[in-house]
Amino acid sequence: MAASKTHDGDRTVAANRKALYDFHIEERLEAGMVLTGSEIKSVRAGQISLQEAYAQIDRGEAWLLGSHIAPYEHAGYAGHEPLRRRKLLLHAKEIARLAFELKTAGMTLVPLRVYLKNGRAKLELGVAKGKKQHDKRQAIREKDDVRQMARSAARVGRE
Repeated sequence: MAASKTHDGDRTVAANRKALYDFHIEERLEAGMVLTGSEIKSVRAGQISLQEAYAQIDRGEAWLLGSHIAPYEHAGYAGHEPLRRRKLLLHAKEIARLAFELKTAGMTLVPLRVYLKNGRAKLELGVAKGKKQHDKRQAIREKDDVRQMARSAARVGRE
């Protein structure tokens, strides 16, 4: 995935677009990530995937699991394991609040995107609730309606 610039200067490296389809995002927060040298180089090159990733709170610490960071080709023997669990940097009060919120039925922590902010890798986490199948169909219907209106407006503009 090619990196893209956002309006506030952060460079998005990877996004989990499927998360917005599968979950209602209740709250968003920013977390730092503990990465090795070869991992940050791969992240800067856009070699990270959040498709199967999820986050959890374990013994008072936040962890990112299931994210794949491709091995950095110039790392030599000091490479990294692509699927290892990575610690997330959050304040203790934030972790305690998140742990409390996650005890609510159906709530989970979903990684939404990885971006570079002032040269550091950050993860945008969402406190989310899973969508039901009919909610997903409704989201698709709304997206199609917006697309149809845009086409109609473009057609009227051409005539």
